[in-house]
Amino acid sequence: QVQLVESGGGLVQAGGSLRLSCAASGRTFSNYAMGWFRQAPGKEREFVARIGKSGGSTYYADSVKGRFTISRDNAKSTVYLQMNSLKPEDTAVYYCARTSRTITIALMPWEYDYWGQGTQVTVSS
Repeated sequence: QVQLVESGGGLVQAGGSLRLSCAASGRTFSNYAMGWFRQAPGKEREFVARIGKSGGSTYYADSVKGRFTISRDNAKSTVYLQMNSLKPEDTAVYYCARTSRTITIALMPWEYDYWGQGTQVTVSS
């Protein structure tokens, strides 16, 4: 059984930064691509960023491109999301997830098979 545990959320002013972490259990972390999603109240869960198994390929939603950076440390079984220049519209619960898909970028929640419990990010104006 795989467990994903997010941390690093909190309250920050607009223009500020946060770094989210997602620690994975198990010994196969490096075999899977990982993604970050977010869900604001009353909205559907949306794709934020994805990183390949080795960390060499990344993909971002247009809304966060240039402000957010996804990275991973396979030795620590951890994936990160560095969020800079935060905006009030970035307020949401942020989730990390694991995908077995290797050919597609995997933009949809149903393409991911394991999820963390989420961490709240609140950006005040």
